[in-house]
Amino acid sequence: MPTVPQDTASGAVRLSDAVDGVVVLTLDRPPANALGNRLVHDLATTLDTLGRGRDAPALVLTGAGRRFFTAGGDITEAIGYDADAMAARMTSFHALLTALEHYPRPLVCAVNGWCVGGGIEMTLFADAVYAATDARFVFPEINHGMLPAVKGIGRARRVLGDRTARRLLLGGDPVDAHEAEALGIVDRVVEPEGLLDAAIAHARTAAAKPATVFAALKRALNDTDGWSDEQQLRTTVADARTVFDDEAARAARKAWNG
Repeated sequence: MPTVPQDTASGAVRLSDAVDGVVVLTLDRPPANALGNRLVHDLATTLDTLGRGRDAPALVLTGAGRRFFTAGGDITEAIGYDADAMAARMTSFHALLTALEHYPRPLVCAVNGWCVGGGIEMTLFADAVYAATDARFVFPEINHGMLPAVKGIGRARRVLGDRTARRLLLGGDPVDAHEAEALGIVDRVVEPEGLLDAAIAHARTAAAKPATVFAALKRALNDTDGWSDEQQLRTTVADARTVFDDEAARAARKAWNG
């Protein structure tokens, strides 16, 4: 696994050791794991660095403590910003969403408390989302004079559907974990004490699948909207060459064939 550069070692993002191909990333910025500029930069850099590695791990993303996955964008940092400073902040957050979207290996969110604003945007780019029974989800930006990233808004509409995205983004009201599951934000709701273990187990199972196949499927799921037939064909052929030359994928085919 690649080493994460020391310039990300602010402590706001903690990495566990890899176990069975899974690394836990913990947002650790008391008291509410708010998405300050440094945390956003560190998390994006960590994802980019790990994702470029030959043996990129599966990831579980969670928050420190019991009350917050993340409180979303740090409004205390934004107070007093001018338009240029806010544009730079949003550019950095867009880069984080892009890093989440293009991470080639399994990415599972374990939402351990309040998941606010940009936190929901982050979960929408995960491959699976587990939530504790006491988790809560809200887009509060409309009430606070802020804006989500357009990339996150588009993802919300794609994943949740237009009516649900409008309700959440334009209403600004929270939903509990079970309603979030019904709306499609969450895949599974579990008791708080079992949350991290359940998310790690999911990531471990996904990590055992052929990496080239997983990456190709994930890329097609994320990137191909609006592609021409020619672009789709070029990618299909390129991915087929990669997968059929890959040793792990070859072993999976052989095992399936008995």
